[in-house]
Amino acid sequence: MMLWWHWAVLGLLLAAAELLTPGGFFVIFFGLAGLVVAVLVAVGLAEPLWLQILFFSIVSVGALLLFRNPLLRWMARNTPPPIKVDNLVGEVAVTAAAIEPGGMGRAELRGASWSARNGGAARIEAGTRCRVTRVDGLEIWIQAE
Repeated sequence: MMLWWHWAVLGLLLAAAELLTPGGFFVIFFGLAGLVVAVLVAVGLAEPLWLQILFFSIVSVGALLLFRNPLLRWMARNTPPPIKVDNLVGEVAVTAAAIEPGGMGRAELRGASWSARNGGAARIEAGTRCRVTRVDGLEIWIQAE
């Protein structure tokens, strides 16, 4: 038989473990279930061990299914939307060094250095303003303006 404070300690340890895990709100519900069972045992509503384990299982899985998704949505409500890389097409980049036609080099775009491929037929000199014509992963295709 587990005493009420055993469940309380287990619940607090599991709740604290949530802070140490990079998951997405799983362990906290088991900690909550441990605290609920501690209260039930303390008031005498769950005396046999099998009933305590049953309550722990039902409360933890039920809370996980009912509250995890709303909690994740609530936590993500102020997260800015990700920047779409495709919207870089048409932006102006400045080459860091000369790039031959079809060759690779570096270009500054929005304050970051990108791998750039010269998609035009002419050589692009260092410091030239170029238009982004295509984005392929982390590589931009540029042509001189």
